[in-house]
Amino acid sequence: MSQIPNDKPRIGITMGDLNGIGPEVVIKALADHRILSMIVPVVYGSTRALSYYRKLMNLEEFNYSQVKMKGQFFPKSINVVNCWEDVVEITPGLPSRQSGKAALLSLKKVVEEAREGLIDGFVTGPIDKNTIHGDDFPYRGHTEYLTKEFDATESLMLMVGNNLKVGLVTEHLPVKDIASHITKERVELKIRLLELSLKKDFQTQKPKIAVLGLNPHAGDEGLLGSEENNIIKPVITDLKSKGKLIFGPFPADGFFAAGQHTKYDAVLAMYHDQGLVAFKTLAFDNGVNFTAGLPVVRTSPDHGTAYNIAGKNLADESSLRQAIFMACDIVRNRQQQVEK
Repeated sequence: MSQIPNDKPRIGITMGDLNGIGPEVVIKALADHRILSMIVPVVYGSTRALSYYRKLMNLEEFNYSQVKMKGQFFPKSINVVNCWEDVVEITPGLPSRQSGKAALLSLKKVVEEAREGLIDGFVTGPIDKNTIHGDDFPYRGHTEYLTKEFDATESLMLMVGNNLKVGLVTEHLPVKDIASHITKERVELKIRLLELSLKKDFQTQKPKIAVLGLNPHAGDEGLLGSEENNIIKPVITDLKSKGKLIFGPFPADGFFAAGQHTKYDAVLAMYHDQGLVAFKTLAFDNGVNFTAGLPVVRTSPDHGTAYNIAGKNLADESSLRQAIFMACDIVRNRQQQVEK
């Protein structure tokens, strides 16, 4: 087996839930011939599952190589790491605990090999939080799990589109709990993580960041809530005094509609739907979820399992393809910084 060139990052890709569109978009994305010239792709899942979907999609010319020895990847092929031995029944469109367990085994394997330095970064396929959740995975999603697994103090969910980056102060929280999690310490930490990622991962020399308010009309000077005056504004003022280009808090409703996001390198939203409704409206076709703040590069497509179209060969792979390209770019950006 030939030595893998240093300029081709080894990018792991989990298949996600086998009954969702994950396997389909993995096959479609990796069928793009540009991929093999850019990276060494390593799929974490099952050759049986790939064969099932390859046949279902009538793509018999889609070829791959099974990894026989740990870390021994073929540099000019799509590599597949089998993450379980049992036969997992595949029922496209129908959630099952079995497919959730398989998705978790893939995730654990890619994390293990990333920790060992066998891959340079990875892309996670969509999971079903209901079927994967349990004693082995008591988390609300990938981000919380990976933050713990890589011993990160904190991370930042950062949605990235062609001309838009949106980070979140809080992520998968019930709406009734959001306000209690908006603290000076948390807002400042997320701003600092966002600024650092823009510099390190996206090579933005002097990041300009917009911060949204929590309440309607950004609190309307205290009439509609006190979080802006008591928490968010003081943090922004303090960071500005230290030379940071941080602005806001802006009313969230008019901010995106007026195109103000185009004036900034990134936007920090206070909670999930505040940021993601706008993001998915503006950048759904090219959106990628990036977990900033981790020692390893992790991206994912910005869609879910889409059970309603699973197994029908209707899924659009563009978000997953973008996630692969972005993981490759960020790995290279980080490597260049180390070399400097």
